[in-house]
Amino acid sequence: MPPPPRDPGKPRGVLRQRLDAGAFAHQRRLPISGLSAWVEHFWQVDWRLSGCPPQQQETLPHPSVHLVIEPGEAGIHGVHTGRYVRQLAGDGYAFGIKFRPGGFQPFLRGEVSTLTNRSVSITSVLGGTSATWVEAIRAAPDFPARVLLAERFLDERRPAMDAKVMQAGACVARIAAEPGITSVDQLIGEGDTGKRALQRLFKHYVGVGPKWVINRYRLHEAVARIQAGEVMDWARMALELGYFDQAHFIRDFRALVGMTPGDFARRETPD
Repeated sequence: MPPPPRDPGKPRGVLRQRLDAGAFAHQRRLPISGLSAWVEHFWQVDWRLSGCPPQQQETLPHPSVHLVIEPGEAGIHGVHTGRYVRQLAGDGYAFGIKFRPGGFQPFLRGEVSTLTNRSVSITSVLGGTSATWVEAIRAAPDFPARVLLAERFLDERRPAMDAKVMQAGACVARIAAEPGITSVDQLIGEGDTGKRALQRLFKHYVGVGPKWVINRYRLHEAVARIQAGEVMDWARMALELGYFDQAHFIRDFRALVGMTPGDFARRETPD
C-alpha cells in the first residue's frame, strides 16, 4: 500500500499570492503520523530577488505557534494577532514548523498566551542542544532534507498525549471547518464545557481566546472567497460571517487586511 499523501493543500491567509518581480516559492509537507497530534505541517518559502526591488509579503494570522529558521536568525513565534508583513530582499529562505493549535504547549510546558505577539529563542524552550540542530537545518541541501531533520528532532522529544491538547485542537479545527460558527455560544452549544472553562483552555493551550479564533477564521473565509474570484455581495457576506451589518464587517476586514474588501478584490483581479 502506498504511503499517505503528505501535501497539506493550498495555504490560506497569504494575502499576496504572487510577487511583482523575481521568484517566490512556497512548499509545505505534512508530518509523519507519529507527530501529527502536535505538528500541522512543515513549510519553506524561497525567494530570488537579486537585481529586483524589495517585495512585500503579507499573511493573515493563524492560531498557531511557528518555529522558524533562516540563514541569519531563528526563533519560536507565538500567535501573531495582527497581519504579518515582511519585506523580502535579495535571495533567501525561511524554513518553518507550524504546530497545531494547542500542539506546542507540551513542548513549552507553560501557558501559550505568554508567547502571544512575542518571539523567543529556540534554545530557551528546547534546550541548548537545539543550537546544533538549527545549524544542521541550515546546512541541509533542500526542503525534504530539512523536514527529515525536523521530524527526527521532534520525534526524539515527542511528548505524552494530553487530552486537553486534543480538545483545544479539535475546537479550533471545528471553527475552521464550519463557517457557520460565528459565536462562542455556538461552539459550546453541544458540549459540556462552559464559556469560562473554554476561554481558560484556549488561553493556556492556544494562546488566544475562542472569540478571536472565530473572528480570524471568518475573515480568512472572506479572503479565500475573494481570491477565488467569487462575485461579492458584501452585505450578504457580512451576515454569513456573523456580522450584524456590512459596516462592521468592512471595518474588521480593513483593520486586519489593511484595505477594504472592495479594494482587496480589485487588487486580486488579474489585469
